[in-house]
Amino acid sequence: MRNPDNVFHVAIPCGDLDEAVKFYNEKLGFKLARRYPDRVTFDFFGDQLVCHLNPSKLSKDKSPYPRHLGITFYYKKEFDSFIRLLTERQIELLDPVTEFGWENQTDEPMDYSESQIGTRFKDMAEEHLTIFLSDPFNNILEFKYYLDPRMMH
Repeated sequence: MRNPDNVFHVAIPCGDLDEAVKFYNEKLGFKLARRYPDRVTFDFFGDQLVCHLNPSKLSKDKSPYPRHLGITFYYKKEFDSFIRLLTERQIELLDPVTEFGWENQTDEPMDYSESQIGTRFKDMAEEHLTIFLSDPFNNILEFKYYLDPRMMH
């Protein structure tokens, strides 16, 4: 069981620290915690996201599997609020069908605040709403909400 005083840490590569700050802090609204010449650290929903300056490690692959990170929201109102923020700030979402070839893995996306949100595992216990986006360095982020919170883990 996770101690709420502990913080999960994830590190990802980036090609430009200023661009990382612009995307994660200014666009997505994550608090800038620290900045050093080789990395920046953000408060990512209460956990630690570190962007390390390492242009040679950037991926050109936009498929989220096996590499993506994100948040599963417990409350739908928080998921909806985050979607509104993305819409207001004109953050482009990735289309799971065209970007990842999920033709037979997603149901028809819902029109939601001018954005497309995919529904996965429709009519199953695992049914959830999901969106994907890419940072400027092709790190894939997923944000989702399960209709049944027991399916979050």
